[in-house]
Amino acid sequence: MSRETPLFVYIKLALFDRRREKEEMATTVTVNTTPNLTIGVGGSGRGRQRDVLTLTQLCSGLPIDPMPPAPSQELDPNLPHAPVRSHNLSRPQQELALTNALRYFPESCHRVLAPEFARELHLYGHIYMYRFIPNINMRAYPVEEYPCVSKSAAAVIHMIMNNLDPRVAQFPHELVTYGGNGQVFSNWAQFWLVLHYLSTMSDQQTLVLYSGHPLGLFPSHSLAPRLIITNGMVIPNYSTKDMYDDMFALGVTMYGQMTAGSYCYIGPQGIVHGTTVSTIHLTTVHSFKNSLHIYDD
Repeated sequence: MSRETPLFVYIKLALFDRRREKEEMATTVTVNTTPNLTIGVGGSGRGRQRDVLTLTQLCSGLPIDPMPPAPSQELDPNLPHAPVRSHNLSRPQQELALTNALRYFPESCHRVLAPEFARELHLYGHIYMYRFIPNINMRAYPVEEYPCVSKSAAAVIHMIMNNLDPRVAQFPHELVTYGGNGQVFSNWAQFWLVLHYLSTMSDQQTLVLYSGHPLGLFPSHSLAPRLIITNGMVIPNYSTKDMYDDMFALGVTMYGQMTAGSYCYIGPQGIVHGTTVSTIHLTTVHSFKNSLHIYDD
């Protein structure tokens, strides 16, 4: 980093700009902290039209040369958005949150992205990386259309895109499938990187993920899992809501619910079916089953 501006300089400048902006707004208008933002799949950023991506482009890795255009200052009004996430990060912790977000990008991108990510942390309590929302019709495509070496890996991409389909997801731009906080990923950089890993891996490899963060591909074999996933692994003594909110803001953990962060959400039918089957079994094992006129075959 000797020839580049040190990362901590960008972070401190970004946080200083956010603090100054907050002070200026406080002297003129009442700050509205409710997301009112327009960053759409298919939307444009600051007047620059974005081309619709192909699945091959979507699986080609994090787009950094060039980067997508800067996001609009308003969120897409046609989609529901996650509520502002609360946190109590200190100034050093905010710097750490920015460092954690910028680790996905080369140093040449930090000057542009640092203030942008600082703004997201300030406004929404989390760094989602709205700039990197892919401009594609987000849905589950036929498995054969994904440019993958492994068909099993292609099926995982199929499930990920289903979880983020605006017709399925509760807050698609914040990567939430259901439950208010059921994250598929913590940010959009993770989405791009995981899809790239899945498209290139073979059936002799396993992808390991921790709260959306891809740890990497590891040698395995055809009978091993293609993915090993863990979400929200927190020591109980440090698992209060306030602690979790801080860790989520830092970008070090996320809550994947049951099927959001494991990519296998199937909608209400899973709950309805499971409840129905459970109810039937309960009635058959209790003494009052005859009064309900339920008989074994």
